[in-house]
Amino acid sequence: MVGLRSVRRSIDPPPGPVPLRALPSALPTDAELIARSTAEPEQFTALFDRHAAAVHRYLGRRVGDLADDLLSETFLIAFRRRAAYRPQHVEVRPWLLGIATHVVHGHQRTERRRYRTLAKAAGQPEEHAADPADTVDRLDAQALRGPLAGALAVLAPRDRDALLLLAWGDLTYEEIAAVLDVPVGTVRSRLHRARRQTRTALGDVSPFADTPEETR
Repeated sequence: MVGLRSVRRSIDPPPGPVPLRALPSALPTDAELIARSTAEPEQFTALFDRHAAAVHRYLGRRVGDLADDLLSETFLIAFRRRAAYRPQHVEVRPWLLGIATHVVHGHQRTERRRYRTLAKAAGQPEEHAADPADTVDRLDAQALRGPLAGALAVLAPRDRDALLLLAWGDLTYEEIAAVLDVPVGTVRSRLHRARRQTRTALGDVSPFADTPEETR
């Protein structure tokens, strides 16, 4: 009997609150990954995995087939500048899109040529991509065919940057201001001018949905 009581006591819960076991930590934030990567460069790979698709989509809409090369250049620059990143200024995805936008500046002729080619291609039969992986890029190109591509081609580069960071990068006015290093008021002016010019070129049709800030 004594032995049975001893066994029971060993399996009964102890009196008082039971200490909780710590849950596994959540995945590190983007800012934490950048901070860690200054001492452990391999940590930066996770940022590429998280954001490469969005940055590539943005670049693909702007420069087409050149997107692969510019994606590599964008992340190489980001890697080299990672120690200077400050999360209180802008989050990582907008920061990367800002770098991508500056990389595009070195290829503005290519971008304008792409838009003009797409504008001329309006009305011509679309050649379907043989590789299903090309479907998204092909659909982006189809959406740009015609007057919209022509309208984007003639925008001033700084106005086009602001408009496409808003429409294709899905950035806020404040994020655009941060990555372009201009006041928010300047962003508003550039967006207003870009929208007016594209709307005029398209027969008073706006190709981009208004943001809540613009409808106030």
